[in-house]
Amino acid sequence: MSQALYVVKIGGNVIDNPDACSKFLNDFAQLKGQKILVHGGGKVATQIAAKLQIETQMVDGRRITDKPMLDVVTMVYGGLVNKNLVAQLQAAGSNAIGLTGADGGIIRSVKRPVKTIDYGFVGDIEEVNGQQINALLQSSLVPVIAPLTYSSEGLLLNTNADTMASATAVAMSGFYEVNLIYCFEKKGVLSDPDDDNAVISSLNPQSYADYKESGVINKGMIPKLDNAFAALQAGVAQVTICHADDLAQAVASAAGTRISMQG
Repeated sequence: MSQALYVVKIGGNVIDNPDACSKFLNDFAQLKGQKILVHGGGKVATQIAAKLQIETQMVDGRRITDKPMLDVVTMVYGGLVNKNLVAQLQAAGSNAIGLTGADGGIIRSVKRPVKTIDYGFVGDIEEVNGQQINALLQSSLVPVIAPLTYSSEGLLLNTNADTMASATAVAMSGFYEVNLIYCFEKKGVLSDPDDDNAVISSLNPQSYADYKESGVINKGMIPKLDNAFAALQAGVAQVTICHADDLAQAVASAAGTRISMQG
């Protein structure tokens, strides 16, 4: 059996909370074996943009990234947020290295074409260099990847962190048995959105289809789960969605929603 690798994505809402972030990073540092952390940006970019009198524009929860905003997210995601996470992981005993997709050419994108909306400097992933990432892992380093990629023309591009985590997990499935873990503020996929304890413990393609048909799973959770099943079909062994506080238990399959192709 291949060696295990954990690709963990942490949402910006946890990064915005110093206590929650510290607990999560300590739990992440305690994970045994190979691991990669992919992080979101949180509200810091919006706050700093406001101080610089740069307007934040959002469409359906996605940030429009014009050139001034690209400068802000590059500074915040690739600098402030990324390096603070790396410093805290070093203090927790994890030899982390902070990266954007441009560093080592690990994640290349194409600038999103303009259709009905011009998202600006936003990247859609073309290629993840799994061999380069594996070289870092084999050097006993823990990659901490910011939500920025690069284009073949040399542009930095703002890129969705969930997508980066999924694409990274798929690329690394050629080297490892990959468990992709999405950590956020809920305990998993819920059967009742008003009850935080109504966690669906496991999903396979059939049960997912049933929950969608009945309307239990709907709205924003559908694209997340569609991505999860696409990652499984592309070689990822398992996907877990869990609360950031429950990372250790989720690794032991004792918390969150476990998503797999089997029943």
